[in-house]
Amino acid sequence: MNTAEIIYNQVKTLPESMAREVLDFVGYLKGKQEYPRPDDLMLAQESVLLHIWDNTEDEVWKDV
Repeated sequence: MNTAEIIYNQVKTLPESMAREVLDFVGYLKGKQEYPRPDDLMLAQESVLLHIWDNTEDEVWKDV
């Protein structure tokens, strides 16, 4: 028996309200997989914006 079958057998014995919670959690897990984390986006932005941030005119702001 694979993991999906074990989960199915467990969930089908739950009351409807609890089964909906499991379904919501599955949606949450899928969403986590589909969308990048904010930290990943910040790293991507940092590399793109580095040439804008790293310039002599902005040296006065580096310690703010």
